[in-house]
Amino acid sequence: MAKSHNLNRLAYFAAVVETGSFTNAADRLGVTKAVVSSQVTQLEDELKATLLVRNTRKVSTTEAGRLFYMRCTSILNEAEEAFGELSHLSVQPVGLLRMTAPNDYGTAVVARLVTAFRRQYPECQVELHLGDDHSDLMAGELDLAIRVGWLRDSTLLARKLGGFRQFLVGAGDKSGRFDHIQHPSDLAKAPFVANKALSDPLHWLFENTAGETVSVTMQSDLSIDSAPAIMAAVEEGAGLAILPDYLVRDRLISGALTQVLPAWQLPEGGIFVVLPASKFRAAKVSVFTDMLRQAEKTRGSG
Repeated sequence: MAKSHNLNRLAYFAAVVETGSFTNAADRLGVTKAVVSSQVTQLEDELKATLLVRNTRKVSTTEAGRLFYMRCTSILNEAEEAFGELSHLSVQPVGLLRMTAPNDYGTAVVARLVTAFRRQYPECQVELHLGDDHSDLMAGELDLAIRVGWLRDSTLLARKLGGFRQFLVGAGDKSGRFDHIQHPSDLAKAPFVANKALSDPLHWLFENTAGETVSVTMQSDLSIDSAPAIMAAVEEGAGLAILPDYLVRDRLISGALTQVLPAWQLPEGGIFVVLPASKFRAAKVSVFTDMLRQAEKTRGSG
Protein backbone atom coordinates (compact mmCIF):
# COMPACT_ATOMS: atom_id res chain seq x y z
CA MET A 1 0.00 0.00 0.00
CA ALA A 2 1.39 3.41 -1.00
CA LYS A 3 2.42 5.68 1.83
CA SER A 4 0.07 8.64 2.35
CA HIS A 5 1.47 12.16 2.69
CA ASN A 6 0.33 15.05 4.83
CA LEU A 7 -0.78 17.55 2.17
CA ASN A 8 -1.09 20.31 4.78
CA ARG A 9 2.69 20.54 4.70
CA LEU A 10 2.50 21.86 1.13
CA ALA A 11 0.87 25.03 2.46
CA TYR A 12 3.64 25.53 5.04
CA PHE A 13 6.33 25.06 2.40
CA ALA A 14 4.61 27.36 -0.10
CA ALA A 15 4.18 30.06 2.53
CA VAL A 16 7.92 30.04 3.28
CA VAL A 17 8.79 30.35 -0.42
CA GLU A 18 6.31 33.16 -1.01
CA THR A 19 7.16 35.22 2.08
CA GLY A 20 10.91 34.57 2.03
CA SER A 21 11.28 33.47 5.63
CA PHE A 22 9.95 31.08 8.28
CA THR A 23 8.99 34.02 10.48
CA ASN A 24 6.89 35.70 7.80
CA ALA A 25 5.31 32.38 6.88
CA ALA A 26 4.35 31.81 10.50
CA ASP A 27 2.75 35.27 10.66
CA ARG A 28 0.76 34.56 7.52
CA LEU A 29 -0.44 31.17 8.73
CA GLY A 30 -1.09 32.23 12.32
CA VAL A 31 1.23 29.63 13.86
CA THR A 32 4.65 29.67 15.47
CA LYS A 33 7.92 29.68 13.57
CA ALA A 34 8.78 26.34 15.18
CA VAL A 35 5.66 24.73 13.73
CA VAL A 36 6.48 25.96 10.23
CA SER A 37 10.09 24.76 10.50
CA SER A 38 9.00 21.38 11.79
CA GLN A 39 6.46 20.86 9.03
CA VAL A 40 8.92 21.80 6.28
CA THR A 41 11.61 19.55 7.78
CA GLN A 42 9.19 16.63 7.87
CA LEU A 43 8.22 17.32 4.28
CA GLU A 44 11.89 17.23 3.21
CA ASP A 45 12.32 13.98 5.13
CA GLU A 46 9.32 12.45 3.36
CA LEU A 47 10.59 13.52 -0.04
CA LYS A 48 14.23 12.71 0.78
CA ALA A 49 15.18 15.99 -0.85
CA THR A 50 16.44 19.39 0.29
CA LEU A 51 13.87 21.97 -0.74
CA LEU A 52 15.17 25.09 0.99
CA VAL A 53 18.58 26.61 1.68
CA ARG A 54 18.56 28.43 5.00
CA ASN A 55 21.00 31.11 6.13
CA THR A 56 20.94 34.01 8.56
CA ARG A 57 19.66 36.51 5.96
CA LYS A 58 17.13 34.70 3.83
CA VAL A 59 15.64 31.42 2.72
CA SER A 60 15.95 30.35 -0.91
CA THR A 61 14.81 27.32 -2.87
CA THR A 62 16.99 24.60 -4.32
CA GLU A 63 16.36 23.40 -7.86
CA ALA A 64 14.22 20.59 -6.41
CA GLY A 65 12.45 23.15 -4.25
CA ARG A 66 11.60 25.38 -7.22
CA LEU A 67 10.15 22.49 -9.18
CA PHE A 68 8.20 21.23 -6.17
CA TYR A 69 6.87 24.72 -5.42
CA MET A 70 5.41 24.97 -8.92
CA ARG A 71 3.50 21.76 -8.36
CA CYS A 72 2.47 22.84 -4.87
CA THR A 73 0.91 26.09 -6.07
CA SER A 74 -1.06 24.20 -8.70
CA ILE A 75 -2.36 21.73 -6.09
CA LEU A 76 -3.17 24.45 -3.54
CA ASN A 77 -4.90 26.67 -6.10
CA GLU A 78 -6.98 23.72 -7.31
CA ALA A 79 -7.95 22.90 -3.74
CA GLU A 80 -8.85 26.51 -2.94
CA GLU A 81 -10.96 26.83 -6.07
CA ALA A 82 -12.68 23.50 -5.48
CA PHE A 83 -13.67 24.45 -1.93
CA GLY A 84 -14.67 27.91 -3.08
CA GLU A 85 -16.78 26.63 -5.94
CA LEU A 86 -18.64 24.11 -3.78
CA SER A 87 -19.10 26.24 -0.69
CA HIS A 88 -20.08 29.50 -2.38
CA LEU A 89 -22.45 28.36 -5.11
CA SER A 90 -25.35 30.31 -3.64
CA VAL A 91 -23.57 33.13 -1.81
CA GLN A 92 -21.63 36.26 -2.68
CA PRO A 93 -18.01 35.90 -3.89
CA VAL A 94 -15.48 36.25 -1.09
CA GLY A 95 -11.71 36.27 -0.68
CA LEU A 96 -8.74 37.79 -2.47
CA LEU A 97 -8.93 38.14 -6.26
CA ARG A 98 -5.49 38.46 -7.82
CA MET A 99 -5.07 39.49 -11.44
CA THR A 100 -2.75 41.13 -13.93
CA ALA A 101 -3.51 43.36 -16.91
CA PRO A 102 -1.56 45.47 -19.43
CA ASN A 103 -0.77 48.96 -18.27
CA ASP A 104 -2.96 50.79 -20.80
CA TYR A 105 -6.03 48.54 -20.67
CA GLY A 106 -5.67 48.15 -16.92
CA THR A 107 -5.66 51.92 -16.46
CA ALA A 108 -8.45 52.67 -18.93
CA VAL A 109 -10.84 49.79 -18.21
CA VAL A 110 -9.88 47.35 -15.44
CA ALA A 111 -9.20 49.85 -12.65
CA ARG A 112 -12.74 51.21 -12.97
CA LEU A 113 -14.17 47.70 -13.16
CA VAL A 114 -12.45 46.44 -10.00
CA THR A 115 -13.84 49.46 -8.19
CA ALA A 116 -17.35 48.47 -9.27
CA PHE A 117 -16.61 44.85 -8.34
CA ARG A 118 -15.48 45.86 -4.84
CA ARG A 119 -18.53 48.05 -4.41
CA GLN A 120 -20.81 45.17 -5.35
CA TYR A 121 -18.90 42.50 -3.40
CA PRO A 122 -17.38 44.19 -0.33
CA GLU A 123 -16.23 40.86 1.14
CA CYS A 124 -13.75 40.51 -1.73
CA GLN A 125 -10.31 42.06 -1.86
CA VAL A 126 -8.51 42.74 -5.14
CA GLU A 127 -4.84 42.84 -6.11
CA LEU A 128 -4.39 44.31 -9.59
CA HIS A 129 -0.90 44.15 -11.08
CA LEU A 130 -0.34 46.34 -14.14
CA GLY A 131 2.44 45.68 -16.61
CA ASP A 132 3.07 44.66 -20.19
CA ASP A 133 5.12 41.56 -19.34
CA HIS A 134 3.20 38.30 -19.41
CA SER A 135 3.18 37.11 -15.80
CA ASP A 136 3.17 33.39 -15.00
CA LEU A 137 -0.25 32.65 -13.52
CA MET A 138 0.99 29.68 -11.52
CA ALA A 139 4.25 31.15 -10.23
CA GLY A 140 2.62 34.46 -9.37
CA GLU A 141 -0.42 32.93 -7.67
CA LEU A 142 -2.72 34.89 -9.97
CA ASP A 143 -6.37 34.01 -10.42
CA LEU A 144 -6.55 35.45 -13.91
CA ALA A 145 -4.65 37.49 -16.47
CA ILE A 146 -6.11 39.93 -18.96
CA ARG A 147 -4.24 39.93 -22.26
CA VAL A 148 -4.68 42.42 -25.07
CA GLY A 149 -3.64 42.08 -28.70
CA TRP A 150 -2.80 38.84 -30.43
CA LEU A 151 -2.64 35.95 -28.00
CA ARG A 152 0.43 33.73 -27.99
CA ASP A 153 0.09 29.97 -27.90
CA SER A 154 -0.55 28.90 -24.33
CA THR A 155 -1.37 25.81 -22.31
CA LEU A 156 -3.64 28.02 -20.20
CA LEU A 157 -7.35 28.52 -20.83
CA ALA A 158 -8.02 31.67 -22.86
CA ARG A 159 -11.43 33.19 -23.48
CA LYS A 160 -11.97 36.07 -25.87
CA LEU A 161 -14.13 38.77 -24.31
CA GLY A 162 -14.07 41.38 -27.05
CA GLY A 163 -11.88 43.29 -29.46
CA PHE A 164 -10.46 46.71 -30.13
CA ARG A 165 -9.51 48.93 -33.03
CA GLN A 166 -6.27 50.84 -33.42
CA PHE A 167 -6.23 54.49 -34.42
CA LEU A 168 -3.51 56.67 -35.89
CA VAL A 169 -3.75 59.83 -33.78
CA GLY A 170 -2.09 63.19 -33.37
CA ALA A 171 -2.54 66.26 -31.19
CA GLY A 172 -6.01 67.76 -31.49
CA ASP A 173 -5.05 71.29 -32.49
CA LYS A 174 -6.84 73.22 -35.23
CA SER A 175 -3.74 74.25 -37.17
CA GLY A 176 -4.21 71.73 -39.94
CA ARG A 177 -0.73 70.31 -39.29
CA PHE A 178 -1.85 66.86 -40.53
CA ASP A 179 -3.70 68.03 -43.66
CA HIS A 180 -0.80 66.99 -45.89
CA ILE A 181 -1.20 63.35 -44.80
CA GLN A 182 -3.67 62.00 -47.34
CA HIS A 183 -2.30 58.49 -47.83
CA PRO A 184 -0.33 56.01 -45.66
CA SER A 185 2.68 56.57 -47.91
CA ASP A 186 2.81 60.13 -46.55
CA LEU A 187 3.66 58.76 -43.09
CA ALA A 188 7.20 57.59 -43.84
CA LYS A 189 8.73 60.93 -42.83
CA ALA A 190 6.15 62.06 -40.29
CA PRO A 191 7.25 62.30 -36.63
CA PHE A 192 6.09 59.14 -34.86
CA VAL A 193 6.13 58.02 -31.22
CA ALA A 194 6.93 54.29 -31.14
CA ASN A 195 5.62 51.88 -28.53
CA LYS A 196 8.62 49.91 -27.27
CA ALA A 197 6.32 47.40 -25.56
CA LEU A 198 5.43 46.03 -29.01
CA SER A 199 7.63 43.48 -30.76
CA ASP A 200 7.60 45.49 -34.01
CA PRO A 201 6.56 49.07 -33.26
CA LEU A 202 7.54 50.69 -36.57
CA HIS A 203 5.96 48.48 -39.23
CA TRP A 204 2.23 48.90 -39.83
CA LEU A 205 -0.28 47.65 -42.37
CA PHE A 206 -3.10 49.96 -43.45
CA GLU A 207 -6.19 48.90 -45.40
CA ASN A 208 -9.02 50.95 -46.89
CA THR A 209 -12.63 50.01 -47.65
CA ALA A 210 -11.70 49.18 -51.25
CA GLY A 211 -9.35 46.47 -49.99
CA GLU A 212 -6.15 48.31 -50.86
CA THR A 213 -3.34 47.56 -48.41
CA VAL A 214 -0.25 49.66 -47.76
CA SER A 215 2.69 48.66 -45.57
CA VAL A 216 4.45 51.57 -43.90
CA THR A 217 7.71 51.76 -41.97
CA MET A 218 7.57 54.67 -39.57
CA GLN A 219 10.54 56.82 -38.56
CA SER A 220 10.83 57.50 -34.87
CA ASP A 221 13.10 59.61 -32.70
CA LEU A 222 11.01 58.97 -29.59
CA SER A 223 10.17 55.55 -28.16
CA ILE A 224 8.16 54.94 -24.98
CA ASP A 225 7.16 51.61 -23.42
CA SER A 226 3.84 52.80 -21.95
CA ALA A 227 0.77 53.58 -24.08
CA PRO A 228 -0.68 56.15 -21.62
CA ALA A 229 2.67 57.95 -21.63
CA ILE A 230 2.71 57.85 -25.44
CA MET A 231 -0.74 59.43 -25.48
CA ALA A 232 0.44 62.20 -23.15
CA ALA A 233 3.44 62.88 -25.41
CA VAL A 234 1.24 62.99 -28.52
CA GLU A 235 -1.12 65.46 -26.86
CA GLU A 236 1.90 67.70 -26.28
CA GLY A 237 2.75 67.59 -29.99
CA ALA A 238 5.47 64.92 -30.03
CA GLY A 239 4.11 63.41 -33.24
CA LEU A 240 1.75 60.71 -34.39
CA ALA A 241 1.12 57.39 -32.66
CA ILE A 242 -0.97 54.27 -33.08
CA LEU A 243 -3.04 53.62 -29.98
CA PRO A 244 -6.03 51.40 -29.04
CA ASP A 245 -9.58 52.73 -29.08
CA TYR A 246 -10.20 52.07 -25.37
CA LEU A 247 -7.39 54.46 -24.52
CA VAL A 248 -8.03 57.31 -26.97
CA ARG A 249 -11.80 57.32 -27.54
CA ASP A 250 -12.58 59.93 -24.87
CA ARG A 251 -9.69 62.12 -26.06
CA LEU A 252 -10.97 61.98 -29.64
CA ILE A 253 -14.44 63.00 -28.49
CA SER A 254 -13.08 65.89 -26.40
CA GLY A 255 -10.79 67.07 -29.19
CA ALA A 256 -7.57 66.53 -27.24
CA LEU A 257 -6.57 64.10 -30.00
CA THR A 258 -7.47 63.90 -33.67
CA GLN A 259 -7.66 60.79 -35.83
CA VAL A 260 -5.40 60.85 -38.88
CA LEU A 261 -6.32 58.90 -42.04
CA PRO A 262 -9.72 57.80 -40.69
CA ALA A 263 -10.54 56.09 -44.00
CA TRP A 264 -7.72 53.61 -43.44
CA GLN A 265 -7.99 50.72 -40.99
CA LEU A 266 -5.24 49.13 -38.91
CA PRO A 267 -5.24 45.49 -37.70
CA GLU A 268 -7.76 44.84 -34.93
CA GLY A 269 -6.80 43.07 -31.71
CA GLY A 270 -8.57 41.00 -29.09
CA ILE A 271 -9.29 41.27 -25.38
CA PHE A 272 -8.75 37.94 -23.59
CA VAL A 273 -9.04 36.59 -20.09
CA VAL A 274 -6.50 33.85 -19.41
CA LEU A 275 -7.08 31.36 -16.60
CA PRO A 276 -4.98 28.56 -15.12
CA ALA A 277 -6.08 25.12 -16.26
CA SER A 278 -8.61 24.09 -13.63
CA LYS A 279 -11.73 22.05 -13.30
CA PHE A 280 -13.32 24.50 -10.87
CA ARG A 281 -13.60 28.28 -10.85
CA ALA A 282 -14.02 30.25 -7.65
CA ALA A 283 -17.12 32.43 -7.64
CA LYS A 284 -14.96 35.57 -7.44
CA VAL A 285 -13.23 34.65 -10.72
CA SER A 286 -16.42 33.73 -12.55
CA VAL A 287 -18.24 36.87 -11.44
CA PHE A 288 -15.41 39.23 -12.35
CA THR A 289 -14.97 37.52 -15.74
CA ASP A 290 -18.68 38.01 -16.42
CA MET A 291 -18.42 41.68 -15.43
CA LEU A 292 -15.47 42.14 -17.77
CA ARG A 293 -17.31 40.41 -20.60
CA GLN A 294 -20.32 42.69 -20.11
CA ALA A 295 -18.08 45.76 -19.98
CA GLU A 296 -16.49 44.75 -23.28
CA LYS A 297 -19.90 44.15 -24.82
CA THR A 298 -21.03 47.61 -23.74
CA ARG A 299 -17.81 49.26 -24.89
CA GLY A 300 -17.95 47.49 -28.26
CA SER A 301 -21.47 48.73 -28.90
CA GLY A 302 -20.69 52.25 -27.76
